[in-house]
Amino acid sequence: MKVYIKPDKKDWGAIIARPVMDTMALQDKVRSVLQDVKANGDQAVRKYTLQFDGVSTEQLAVSDNEINEASQSLSPSLKRAIETAAGNIRLFHEKQVQRPEIIETMPGVKCWRRSVGIEKTGLYIPGGTAPLFSTVLMLGIPAKIAGCKEIILCTPPSLFSARRRAGDEAAIHPAILFAAQLTGVTKIFKVGGVQAIGAMAYGTETIPSVYKIFGPGNQYVNCAKQLVQLDGVAIDMPAGPSEICVLADETCNPAFVAADLLSQAEHGADSQVLLICSAKQIIDEVEKEMNIQLPGLPRREIARQVLDQSNAVVLSHIGEAVDLVNEYAPEHLILACREIETIANKIVNAGSVFLGNYSPESAGDYASGTNHTLPTNGFARCYSGVSVDSFVKKITYQQITKEGLLQVGGTVEQMAAAEGLDAHRNSISIRINADRQK
Repeated sequence: MKVYIKPDKKDWGAIIARPVMDTMALQDKVRSVLQDVKANGDQAVRKYTLQFDGVSTEQLAVSDNEINEASQSLSPSLKRAIETAAGNIRLFHEKQVQRPEIIETMPGVKCWRRSVGIEKTGLYIPGGTAPLFSTVLMLGIPAKIAGCKEIILCTPPSLFSARRRAGDEAAIHPAILFAAQLTGVTKIFKVGGVQAIGAMAYGTETIPSVYKIFGPGNQYVNCAKQLVQLDGVAIDMPAGPSEICVLADETCNPAFVAADLLSQAEHGADSQVLLICSAKQIIDEVEKEMNIQLPGLPRREIARQVLDQSNAVVLSHIGEAVDLVNEYAPEHLILACREIETIANKIVNAGSVFLGNYSPESAGDYASGTNHTLPTNGFARCYSGVSVDSFVKKITYQQITKEGLLQVGGTVEQMAAAEGLDAHRNSISIRINADRQK
């Protein structure tokens, strides 16, 4: 990690910069795949699945038999763990549902708002280097709570699935299938990458189109999501590589901090970690612990690449540290320091905040109850993480009595006339005058 000791604010931009990629070249590649899927449907989907994932997928849809086999193949302990996590996530998200409240803004003028589930939603679940069945819970549960009628799931067939046997044309990790069934996903397809996003956006002979697409992915998937958005398909949020920031002082446990940084670093080579400390000694102790823990990690080479391109900063004043955190706008933020509640209330840009030495980011990734689908790449400045609200549209209603129209009508007539919209004014006047003529 590169260490900055009390840097000037003019240097903060370099410290919090995200990895830069050639977006034009990326968009050209992704756009060509999307156009092919849009024009040629299942044929294109199968072609790119063979090309990119190296597996044949004659049957794109997952059968009930495959789901049943997947459930039977999982250990009871893993199924219990998934069910426990699902229970916590469900409990947290159920509390987000709000009942419509009728507001009488004037006598006889009633207004209210109702949440309606988006009818057709698509969930993208990564399954390349790691089968993220936890993401099925994070997306499927709020979708079901929101009342989405059709919940489509696409995930790449995996070459290392526990189900894969000689002669299998494609396989999905059984935990993904178990979680999908548990959360109420209606249809599952063995499709990943850009071709999955294209299929859900435009529809194919087998895969239905959806109104909104959710889920994390690599740079190709995220680019595809942003491109289909231009064609009128909504997405959960723009996203980039995963990231974490830890704000620590001398009350932190260096071994815990090291473990948190490594847990994020193992996601992928383009991930990023940022450590902000009150003293250089803390950085030294954390790096010592990382050197102890890193050799034992199966994904240590990926983590090592991430650490080589990540930063550690010493800022002696907590106010400056908070300012740097807010400027960075991290996906995940851990506060391993004094007065965590006070500091937490000063955080205005973050996807999810973890308070104290015993609140690891991995708990939120899996089972504490909060959602782990969060804004990255600085988008926490203006986007929220996924919630039940992400899966609903909110419709406003109003009901006005004759008496209510007399109350509000004069205001509307004057405003419409001032804007030069006489037909708007007349829609009020004609009603008031008709009532007076009776």
